[in-house]
Amino acid sequence: MIWLSLRQFRVQGLVGLGAVAVIALSMLVLGNDVRDGYDAYKSACTGAGECVRAKSQFRSEYENTLLFLAAGLALVPAVIGTFWGAPLVARELEAGTHRLAWNQSVTRRRWLLTKVLIVGLAAALVSGVAGALLTWAASPFDQVVDTRFSAFVFGARGIVPVGYAVFAFAFGTVTGLVLKKSLPAMAVTLVGFLVFQFAVPNLVRPNLIPPERTTLKLTAQTINEAQNLGSIGGGAVINGLPVPGEPGAWVAGTSQMRTRDGKTLSGGTFNTCVNNPPKTGAGGTFGDAAVCLGRLDLHVEIAYHPRGRYWTFQALETSLYLAASALFVLIGLWRIRRQAS
Repeated sequence: MIWLSLRQFRVQGLVGLGAVAVIALSMLVLGNDVRDGYDAYKSACTGAGECVRAKSQFRSEYENTLLFLAAGLALVPAVIGTFWGAPLVARELEAGTHRLAWNQSVTRRRWLLTKVLIVGLAAALVSGVAGALLTWAASPFDQVVDTRFSAFVFGARGIVPVGYAVFAFAFGTVTGLVLKKSLPAMAVTLVGFLVFQFAVPNLVRPNLIPPERTTLKLTAQTINEAQNLGSIGGGAVINGLPVPGEPGAWVAGTSQMRTRDGKTLSGGTFNTCVNNPPKTGAGGTFGDAAVCLGRLDLHVEIAYHPRGRYWTFQALETSLYLAASALFVLIGLWRIRRQAS
């Protein structure tokens, strides 16, 4: 049974091996290039102002490339689930070749479990190796520009790509078993996995661990460190604030701007400061608007996760995906016993 499963998987296996070889060569070139850029950054970082300029140059040189590769790696589990998982059983049911296997001494459960273990292990290796190579290549960049908690980057680093690939494969396999048609199963697998990948970072990941909380006074300098200002539902919001004393922290949520007595800053006052502030000639990202808002004695409450929780989140999310994968495999083993031959 093992030999037969390996023989049926040989084409996909060779394609996966070739893809890993191409990724490895590309990451080797990129990793050496990033390390050269990191050495240049360290050499140029001789003072506070020089470090800011060197960091900005280093970031602009590699950030888009690494984001593009992270997005590409995010597609690897989707491809595995769609082209390896969905047709694994559906193709046999369509062609009728399952009847021969099911009439042999090998039980249906063993037949399915053998296929799942062999191809699932290959899926984990392909995605895991690709993720490890990108993690190595980007490690100097992550030391300087720590955005590892951002959605795309988090899913392309560390060990979570293994969980994604195993889940996508298990989900695709069971979908093919239920639908019995390869093309519909492939479509459902792709869409379902993408929906799951959107839901987990936004709805599940922030709640895996209760966040730390702190209150930040909004001075003009603090406001200029933010990424953007805006108004939602009549309340003033500020996004992208750094957490004092916690570089690289993941900001899970920021409250609306509040006055000293805890009331939400009115939309009218906010709009006046942003759209028509008193002219002071101040510089910075938001200039006069930051000065105007800074004079109002405002504060925000920030929910955040310290940088040190990164690997804890990696382990928890990987465990979540592996547990979901095991559940799908159990559903498949239960389903195949009742599958009409």
